[in-house]
Amino acid sequence: MSLPDSLNHHREGLTTSHHDWTMLQAKKLVEGQKPVQIDANTSIENACEILHMSGISCAPVYDASRKQYVGMFDYGDLMTYVLLALKKMDVPLEDQSMEMRDLIHKSRQHQQVPVKLASDLSGKDPFCAVLAETRLGAIVNDFGSGIHRVAVMNSNGELAGVLSQSSVLDFLMRHLSEFSHLQPVMQKTLPELGLVNSNVLSVNGDAQVLEALMAMSSNNVTSVAVLDDQGVLIGNISMADIQYIMKDLKASWLWLSCFQFVSKVRQSRGVETGEDQYPILDVNATATFGYALAKLQATKVHRLWVVNDNGLVAGVVSLTDVFKILSAHTDS
Repeated sequence: MSLPDSLNHHREGLTTSHHDWTMLQAKKLVEGQKPVQIDANTSIENACEILHMSGISCAPVYDASRKQYVGMFDYGDLMTYVLLALKKMDVPLEDQSMEMRDLIHKSRQHQQVPVKLASDLSGKDPFCAVLAETRLGAIVNDFGSGIHRVAVMNSNGELAGVLSQSSVLDFLMRHLSEFSHLQPVMQKTLPELGLVNSNVLSVNGDAQVLEALMAMSSNNVTSVAVLDDQGVLIGNISMADIQYIMKDLKASWLWLSCFQFVSKVRQSRGVETGEDQYPILDVNATATFGYALAKLQATKVHRLWVVNDNGLVAGVVSLTDVFKILSAHTDS
């Protein structure tokens, strides 16, 4: 006996078509994942190397002595650490936690700093956990509010995996044909969805990398567009690029021009991926939402710069913007 359509609609697995993606459980999306976690006493430099070698931008920090996760460590935390160590960021004493004071003291005394002092340091992407049974629709709503990733926990308190904005987007795009009610929004253009008239933080290619990082920190953004003298997009610098500054202790890269830095990062990525060129991270202002999502998925980046026909930056589409749109299409 077949179930009525009204029941099938919210019973994932009972039908092979017309899946309701919002009802999928988080544990289904992390099956087979071998999550990376970082020991709380690992040095920041080694923690950064773990992220780089694992090809991830963030990992939970686990304190074995306390038997609990004490935060997330990502490249935003690393950027904040670098700026604090170089005395390029001022935090009022009354706003400093004990951990931050300890970190500042150790870094300026050139002592090894454990990653537990830097986890969640930026305050931009703290440790967020969800139960394995949490529905994808709820996670998408969280992602639309600015959360970038969630730790998926089993009922026994163990880490089952980590769901990021990128991994969820990849899942949705790979199964898009099964989610027919998402098709209409995919055909809309970026202007129709209000994704062009965004304020864009930019720097000139001649500016120092350190200036770009300070601008990103003070404006609470994760990326900055790099423009030439005519205002044409020539690249971008994101928090993830800081891994190339820390790798092999290339601190001198901080004083390169942004143009030089973008070139060096592209060269480094080309060596790692075996590609001659790193893809240009832009999309035309008249593109459809579906095209932008496909490019985000293919390039594995967290944002695309929206450019007009003259190559001038007209906006930016971030993964958070994407999930704001998608969250509007979740089943209430």
